[in-house]
Amino acid sequence: MKRTPFAYYGYVISLVLLLACLCLERQAQGKTSHRPHIILVMADDMGWGQTGYYGHPFLKTPHLDEMAANGLRLDRFYAGGPVCSPTRATVLTGRTHERTGVMTHGYPLRLQERTIPQALAKIGYTTSHFGKWHLNGIRGAGIPILPNDVRRPDVFGFQHWLSVTNFFDMHPLMGRSGRPEGVFEKKQGDSSEVVVSEALKFLGAQIAGRPDVPTFTVIWFGTPHSPWASEAFDREPFQNLSFQAKRHYGELVAMDRSIGRLRQGLRKLGIAEQTVLWFTSDNGGLPNKDFQPTVGQPNDAISGMTTLRGFKGSVYEGGLRVPAIIEWPETIKPRVSTYQSGAFDIFPTILDIVGLPEDSMLAVRDGISIKPLFFGETDSRVQPMGFRYAGKGAFIDGNYKIVVSSPTRKKNEKPVTDEKDMERVELFNLDADPGELNNLAAQEGDVLNHMLNEYQEFCRSVDESIRGRDYPSGKLDQPDPEPKRWTTDETIYSPFLSRFKEEQRKLDVLTKPDKGS
Repeated sequence: MKRTPFAYYGYVISLVLLLACLCLERQAQGKTSHRPHIILVMADDMGWGQTGYYGHPFLKTPHLDEMAANGLRLDRFYAGGPVCSPTRATVLTGRTHERTGVMTHGYPLRLQERTIPQALAKIGYTTSHFGKWHLNGIRGAGIPILPNDVRRPDVFGFQHWLSVTNFFDMHPLMGRSGRPEGVFEKKQGDSSEVVVSEALKFLGAQIAGRPDVPTFTVIWFGTPHSPWASEAFDREPFQNLSFQAKRHYGELVAMDRSIGRLRQGLRKLGIAEQTVLWFTSDNGGLPNKDFQPTVGQPNDAISGMTTLRGFKGSVYEGGLRVPAIIEWPETIKPRVSTYQSGAFDIFPTILDIVGLPEDSMLAVRDGISIKPLFFGETDSRVQPMGFRYAGKGAFIDGNYKIVVSSPTRKKNEKPVTDEKDMERVELFNLDADPGELNNLAAQEGDVLNHMLNEYQEFCRSVDESIRGRDYPSGKLDQPDPEPKRWTTDETIYSPFLSRFKEEQRKLDVLTKPDKGS
């Protein structure tokens, strides 16, 4: 039958539309198959100034230095809080820690929270956790996570894990997902190298078996949290320092070496170019006088280098500002940035990278995506950053920061929300005064009042979150439990008490001056 012109043109149009649909489908498939591997690495108590690239007078970190030289070095990156569990909660949720029920160290993460691994698992990522967990409500030195713990890593989206409850050290005893209760794995060697080796082994098996499946891996070190134990050869450069300092710095040397091994391992697996590798620390440096400096030091050779105020546990810069580097070779060109960012930005940034909708997170969040920063400097941060911890508060908006102290409060008493509750208010210009030495509260009243209003609004929002208003039900499904200690409180870990205490006795030999060398 002879085709009419209209039939012919209709045929052509249909063919073009079909080809267009096929192209769009191919592009969508390509976008999915080229989602990057993602690895989040976090040190435990490593201060902002404890890197070679910041000119530390004793410590050398050649592998972190190389990573910084090849990636995006974030010089004004903030932890989620000034101690460990709060930042871990913030990393996983994109929310300041009090919103998640993690008031301070050792508090458990609420089961109603939404996490990065949960979101990524839904789009086909293989998710895994290695090392320190500290979101299950157990205090004390790290012991193996049990498979019947209601707040173990897989409950929050990690399909595979080799983890301990808290800080861990040389020759760790660890728990692995899928193992029966009480079946632990005794590892040999430095804790940082142990978890990196295990992570690479797992990644190698995943890449070999399912090369098109993207992976999400969290490696949370126990270094350089006390007690300090390290190999003799790692202590060698620090022989003129104290017993504790030698072991403290030795741990950091081994951690740096493990990061080098991780980066080399990714190259051997052929995925380094397509991997987002994000390194940071969980809080500011330690105040121990034996191994200062931890929070920076004046150095004319390094732009912006100074001594920050405060240490771990403080909402001054020394307690909150931490080292951070993002390496993604196929996307990020080497650069140093002073853009203000923090742990609460990790989840939104990952969502942006993989193309997930924002409702993968809870609606009330504190972070923003910093993906635009991967391609060049952007405008100043438009969303302020708020922090509350143990009766103290801090709020950063642009160059300005306020630090608020409130009177000591009883347990569960309402946090500070009004100016009349404040005992002391300080205002700093962080650009001009990164060491927070010059209180501008008396000179810049308009700025102070504006920031106090912002901070009070932030506090009211956090208080609502604490009550559970952010969850779909608008309330807490169950009251927040208090932390427990495996050494003294009755828990599911109590049946293994003698085994755990024996491990601690072995560690004492390595960490105490009267028992070790």
